[in-house]
Amino acid sequence: MGKRRHAGAGSDRLRDVDYLPPLRKAIPLGIQHVLAMFVSNAAVPLIIAGAAGLSGTDTVFLVQMAMFVAGIATLVQTLVIGPLGARLPIVMGTSFGFVPVMIPIAAAQGLPAVFGGALIGGLAMAVVGLCYKRLSVFFPPVVSGTFVLLIGILLLPVGFAYVGGGIGAEDFGAPHHLLLATLVFAVTVAFHQFCRGFLSEAAVLIGILVGCVAAAPMGLLDFAPVAEADWFQLPIPFEIGLSFDPAAIVAITLMSVVTCAESIGDISGTAIGGAEREATRRELSGGVMADGLSSSFAALFGAFPQISFSQNVGLVALTGVASRFVVAIGGGVLVLAGLFPKLGALVSAIPAAVLGGAVIIMFGMIASAGVKMLSHAAFNKRNMLIVGISLALAIGLPAQSGLYQGAPQQIGVLLESGLIPGALASIILNLILPRADDEAAAADPTES
Repeated sequence: MGKRRHAGAGSDRLRDVDYLPPLRKAIPLGIQHVLAMFVSNAAVPLIIAGAAGLSGTDTVFLVQMAMFVAGIATLVQTLVIGPLGARLPIVMGTSFGFVPVMIPIAAAQGLPAVFGGALIGGLAMAVVGLCYKRLSVFFPPVVSGTFVLLIGILLLPVGFAYVGGGIGAEDFGAPHHLLLATLVFAVTVAFHQFCRGFLSEAAVLIGILVGCVAAAPMGLLDFAPVAEADWFQLPIPFEIGLSFDPAAIVAITLMSVVTCAESIGDISGTAIGGAEREATRRELSGGVMADGLSSSFAALFGAFPQISFSQNVGLVALTGVASRFVVAIGGGVLVLAGLFPKLGALVSAIPAAVLGGAVIIMFGMIASAGVKMLSHAAFNKRNMLIVGISLALAIGLPAQSGLYQGAPQQIGVLLESGLIPGALASIILNLILPRADDEAAAADPTES
């Protein structure tokens, strides 16, 4: 490992997942990853807490646990524990994909039913990771590349919601939000393209800091939650409790298995966008297992299912820094944010529009990483059909929800996600459509 850390030119070294940059660079780069996902990670428990009618104290606890568990899961992914973890620069966080499924469960049966279903769903996801070697036929480049492309495309509306001031903002689309987002966007692009070394690598962090400075005289930085937050609080397992409702288990377990496609896409996108190579079977298997067991661990501590965060995949591709140790530092910061609520409150004070100016670049980079992955698949009429139908379902169905208004609620939720029907379409079509002999021989480049 020592040879790998010191070999090669500067840019090549940064692409090495086992390279540890000097701490004066590694620490701010790790914090940059936290800034990219912090608000999104906190948003899920806030949404679910509102649906479940929780008190302010319980809501703060859910947010705190979301940070703590995301940090632990990130450390597992980057530093690995035995077979668990991808050993790649993967940031973990609370999955938005489960929100439409969990809201009706939380409202009708309570959070213990949500966490019971998540515990079982996480174990099912871990089984998929354990058996990935046998299941890898389901995820050739045309499928995994399509996943990553879909993730980037479907996240872009979320990014532009941030640009407008955040979902539900009373002054959504106000000029000051748009100006802030434009400033952050311009500064990030300028530093990324016209600077070298650390200034280029930390472009997103610099853009966010400039945006915060600009937001201060506008009165958009609210530090009141920082003053109100406790200084220290330990995580408490089983604080919310667990119950095992069959309907909740089926719904969340189905989501967990399908979400493996997103996990595989993010792991593949990280390897392609950061290390400029295909992910190995070992990385994919360990990464999915870590996602699953982290989700089960999260359920015990009152946190929601965990998944690799796509905006951080885009950040790795954008900065070109693939060091897993940089992301591990970010994981440590997340653990601290969970133990010291004031730290979490400080980061969450960043205005949504400031984050929006940065995340739209990251989400776009995710989509471009998917295109890069697809370049490894033959663009014949078979594969073009797979990509085309997957895109059609993923983008078209969420835009016309009236088409499935009469469907059962859980079916409607799956269709509305966009990613699930798109992912399933790519997997099924890849299995049933005939392929050329030369394409079959090169179908799986993930040998380790």
